[in-house]
Amino acid sequence: MALFRGLLYMAIFFPLTFLLAAAAILSTIMDRRNYNWFSRFWGRLGIAMAGIKVTTGGTENIPEGPVIVMSNHASNFDILALQGYFPRPLSWVAKKELFDIPVFGWSMRRGGYIALDRSDGRKALKSMDDAARQIRKGTSVILFPEGTRTRDGKLLPFKRGGFLLAVKAGVPVVPVSIIGSFAINPGGSLGLNLGLPVQLKIHPSIILKPDMKRAEAEEFLMARVQAAIAGDFP
Repeated sequence: MALFRGLLYMAIFFPLTFLLAAAAILSTIMDRRNYNWFSRFWGRLGIAMAGIKVTTGGTENIPEGPVIVMSNHASNFDILALQGYFPRPLSWVAKKELFDIPVFGWSMRRGGYIALDRSDGRKALKSMDDAARQIRKGTSVILFPEGTRTRDGKLLPFKRGGFLLAVKAGVPVVPVSIIGSFAINPGGSLGLNLGLPVQLKIHPSIILKPDMKRAEAEEFLMARVQAAIAGDFP
């Protein structure tokens, strides 16, 4: 039954996603700021269709200015919950190939999402520098430091790429624990369990000391983010 619900959900939600992406493209031609409304509506629509109730705590921990949000990743619904219910508009850092998908990728470009080119080392480094520059100019972004969804509900080892970007950008990092999403749609599964709660727990922001060397700063951020998020999981 869970598998049937999951397949039915995708059959309805995916076409709606492309329709909203097309509408967002047309709307941002008039005013790029309209994209934030569409992205938040998309997230909340996906959550509502699954009967999920999202609560958000710790909003007082979000500092002024651009931030990098780092959270655990257990379910496809993590993206919807963050997009729909994080108090600030957020963009995504995604591999360049996704931006070539018709309509969906074009919409990401219109929304100011950040593309990373990982085809070779030189291009990867340049796109990382470009991404850091865009963040410093005011774009708040989401990163999943695990790199992929967990298959057992436990935190996976963190990858270093997101922390290198955070050091280059030099903006506060805000750890977020997403609690409850694994039970709705476990990583690697198409099944869907309806009506379960999800909590976004926003932890105090982490600010780098100005005299830190790059490697030291990466280790510092990784340890602090992992400690903040791991406290909410086994």
